[in-house]
Amino acid sequence: MSPNKQFILLGPPGSGKGTQAKFLAAKLRVPHISTGEIFRDHISRQTDLGKEVDNILKQGLLVSDDITNKIVADRLNQADAVPGFVLDGYPRNLVQAAFLNESTMNVQALDLELSDDEAVKRISRRWTCSVCGAIYHLDFKPPQNSGICDIDNTPLSQRSDQAENIVRDRLVIYHKQTEPLLAYYKREGRLIVIDGTPPIPQVTENINKVLQI
Repeated sequence: MSPNKQFILLGPPGSGKGTQAKFLAAKLRVPHISTGEIFRDHISRQTDLGKEVDNILKQGLLVSDDITNKIVADRLNQADAVPGFVLDGYPRNLVQAAFLNESTMNVQALDLELSDDEAVKRISRRWTCSVCGAIYHLDFKPPQNSGICDIDNTPLSQRSDQAENIVRDRLVIYHKQTEPLLAYYKREGRLIVIDGTPPIPQVTENINKVLQI
């Protein structure tokens, strides 16, 4: 395990990066830093950045490197990230990786492998309650009544970036821009590959075993 507890989670959309990043951060007692959550916070507060990011995401595109790097740099400079951190959703490409490398050269990369078909299945069949935030999956965790939240009877909705055509567009972007990171961190001797296909508990167990934590 990296002594300074600096990790990034890589993998395609739907591979479980966010879930595993939270578990790993809790295990290591370091902050889980998700660019997606930071962006969604700005969107919900309708800041200028939030409006810009919202428009970009609705088109199925990725936020620019300049915007993302600025947000991540600000977050890594906060006191709680000094002992270590788990980055989720960053870096997405070699430009961002080079920017991160200027801040730390000890980061360890974990790649959660997942096929495109499995990624589409996981994401495009996911629905959310806009009131309580409960998440459902039509295959793995369907609501008792179709399209209705079990908790508060609110009609379920799907984020625009979860539609199948948008998911496939996101995967194309991932293969083009993010996969080169795997070769980059492999050359650096800082890449660990984990099968992201098994159930969440099994993936978590495999990560802990590999990291010896």
